[in-house]
Amino acid sequence: MGIELLSPAQMAEADRLAITRGPFDGPALMQNAGSAVAREILSRYPQAQTVHVLAGPGNNGGDGFVAARLLAEAGVDVRVHCEGHPRPGSDAEGALAEMRLPLLGFDAFAPQASDVIVDALFGAGLVREIGAPHAPVIERANASGAPIVAVDLPSGLSGETGLVLGIAIRADLTVTFFRLKPGHLLYPGRDLCGETILVDIGIPADVLADIGSRTFRSVPELWRTHIPWPDSGSHKYARGHVGVFSGGPSATGAARLAAISAARAGAGAVTVLSPRQAVQVNAMHLTSVMLKRTDTPEEAVMFAADRKMTSALIGPGFGVGERCTEFVLALARLAAGRPFGLVLDADAITSFENAPHRLFEALAAIGSETGRGCAVLTPHEGEFRRLFPDLADAAGLSKLERARRAAERSHAVVVLKGPDTVIAAADGRAAINTNATPFLATAGSGDVLAGIVAGLLAQGMPAFEAAAAGVWLHAEAGARFGPGLIAEDLPGLLPAVLAGLRDSQGSSS
Repeated sequence: MGIELLSPAQMAEADRLAITRGPFDGPALMQNAGSAVAREILSRYPQAQTVHVLAGPGNNGGDGFVAARLLAEAGVDVRVHCEGHPRPGSDAEGALAEMRLPLLGFDAFAPQASDVIVDALFGAGLVREIGAPHAPVIERANASGAPIVAVDLPSGLSGETGLVLGIAIRADLTVTFFRLKPGHLLYPGRDLCGETILVDIGIPADVLADIGSRTFRSVPELWRTHIPWPDSGSHKYARGHVGVFSGGPSATGAARLAAISAARAGAGAVTVLSPRQAVQVNAMHLTSVMLKRTDTPEEAVMFAADRKMTSALIGPGFGVGERCTEFVLALARLAAGRPFGLVLDADAITSFENAPHRLFEALAAIGSETGRGCAVLTPHEGEFRRLFPDLADAAGLSKLERARRAAERSHAVVVLKGPDTVIAAADGRAAINTNATPFLATAGSGDVLAGIVAGLLAQGMPAFEAAAAGVWLHAEAGARFGPGLIAEDLPGLLPAVLAGLRDSQGSSS
């Protein structure tokens, strides 16, 4: 399965380029798509009493006509429901002519739970809200209890945003073609698609070079080659030194969670930088992680320079306010002058709620020197709103686009967390994570994620790839544990996940 994600417009361009280059013309691609749908229905639902095909007037409907013909030829009782007619001379009109089944109106659509419904109404290209006559049909389909197979994308779902346009089909299975669209992975679209399978219908992969997609699935194929494995000449400081900033004596646990996570992610050295009043609390719980009393931004910068720190994480449990902003701005100045990764989470984000421009200006300076420092922001939706209220409130704007615009504005990689975490870079690249588990919804989980990212940055991994890899590793660890997971479990699961990555990389090379 290719890692590129295509918008509906880009998918239309892929179709056009494929038809121009061959070997398949438009009718042949439609035949391949409809065949894939029919094949899945025959293999998954052999006991279906009747298959109802809901067909729209466009190419999605054409795919449905092909599927209906092939199912009927296989002996299935097929009923095709359509309002309107395909455009004269279109591939869909040709598919309708070959189908030779009667067309029934939507008023004749009365499915039983023992039937199967094929949704071939609109697909991924829909841009307007669904109204009559299609909305009542979608309501009937969803209420029927019959399994629904969506062609390309459930009708009523935006392939661009994953948002519902008025009303949408709730599919049990979605059969899509060539490459996934963002709407397959962004919620609520991911939930409405049910199981999604991607089918090769003959579009050559080389069309992607002309399309130039900048959106990806965040899977190991995207970032695996950037994972910094140690070699025989490595020593602890060659593997990077992470500084994690602790809060006061009653809020030290988050920093320690992040610190051990950075170490488990491969950093050679990790130091918790603690205010004086929390040193004893931290000392009672730290072994392999070092501890340094640090009360002022100046002390932090001096320690970072002296001990060759290559990344820093501030925010988890640190405390909100001007003291936090002073530390962040001092670390940003440090990052602008050397190879250095700065991860800002939790309190470090919230502290700039009333003056986000101060943060963005500081982060812009980091990226002004090519090959120097970098910054990663890891907000959940609430924290995102504090820095980017206009983007959070923009109606119809996808999570993908919100993260992309935030990254451009902040001059940082933005990790917008959630079940469909989006990782976006200021240069326009973005990825949607696909392996999340609901068991990660537990206190401290975000601190672990921030620590993993800081650990990868410390080893010299590029910021976008480090953020994407961190999100995937974090989710994979959570999925391996399952029910009962607490944040303290996650760091200890990372070695096995990383070992699996290394082994699979070796076997594929």
